[in-house]
Amino acid sequence: MKHVAVCSLLSTVSLFAQTEPLPAPIPAPAPPAAPARPASNSPREVNGIAATVNGLVVTKKEVAFAMAPIVAELTAEFPRRGPEFEKRIKESYDKTLNDFIDREIIMSEFKTLGGKIRPQAIDEEVDRQKRERYNGSDAKFRESLASAGLTMEGFRVMTERQLIVQAMRASKFSDTAPPLPHEIQKEYNEVKLNIRDTNGDKISFLKIYIPAVDPKNASATPESQLDLADSIVKQLKEGANFEELAKIHSRDAFAEQGGKQENVPRTDLAPEFAALIMRPPEGTIIGPLMDPRGLTIVKVLEKFYGPVPPLSKVHDDIEQRVARQKSAERYERWIKVLRAKAMISKKK
Repeated sequence: MKHVAVCSLLSTVSLFAQTEPLPAPIPAPAPPAAPARPASNSPREVNGIAATVNGLVVTKKEVAFAMAPIVAELTAEFPRRGPEFEKRIKESYDKTLNDFIDREIIMSEFKTLGGKIRPQAIDEEVDRQKRERYNGSDAKFRESLASAGLTMEGFRVMTERQLIVQAMRASKFSDTAPPLPHEIQKEYNEVKLNIRDTNGDKISFLKIYIPAVDPKNASATPESQLDLADSIVKQLKEGANFEELAKIHSRDAFAEQGGKQENVPRTDLAPEFAALIMRPPEGTIIGPLMDPRGLTIVKVLEKFYGPVPPLSKVHDDIEQRVARQKSAERYERWIKVLRAKAMISKKK
């Protein structure tokens, strides 16, 4: 990849989890975990520097970990990589790094106030990220930490800093007009599906799996298999019968059933695949999606969403969302002034 920072990022992030029914990848050896820090105000983990802000360091490990789910999805979605893949990776990297830079700028402000974040709040946020990014799997979460070279304590410090940014923003703009009941209800109606318990999601779909190395075709190469997968997708979009093509081309246990799998729990899928196939409307042809062992083509048949929390349970969070939206313009003006004053250096 041409972009140096992106190349470094891709080499740091573990892209795929070992799951069923999608084919399991060949796991890459994880780098040794860095030593844990004894406290949140102790020295930062020593690793590559992505940026410095007023003498504070944003590490490449932190950025890589935050980027991991995005990189995994894009890597699966773009088997041939190409300009669009590189563009979206770079855009995501730049946005993520800028978010970290803003975090450090606000941290400088926070230090002068002597504020603290409750450990329970950090626990809750760690659990939320584990649930939303890794289907609630502690094993996948810790695997991703290890692949990025982050310790659990290091991740907790990173999370604490994110919460500090939220707290500072809330306190800085506490004079904003409070959200009205109808505004809170409207926001809840718009986002309630996004805050559901995704561990309860299920999906029915048709699948064709094309292995990178086909034991039934000795002359097949990864490139020719990708050509085959592209050809199958083209046929499907032109109206070909999915189940018939699955019986001919698919190389998994469901081929004889036309690739049909029903009521598959989201937690049985790799997180990046789950995100990609739960997102589009029913009837959509998705793929080819790539993992280290092959390519997958999916037709979404039916989606079943996990339970949505009642407004009474998430009222405070929704109220804060509305408040942030109301203060967004003022926040941007404020952070722009702080950026102009800050000593910022982005590393290549």
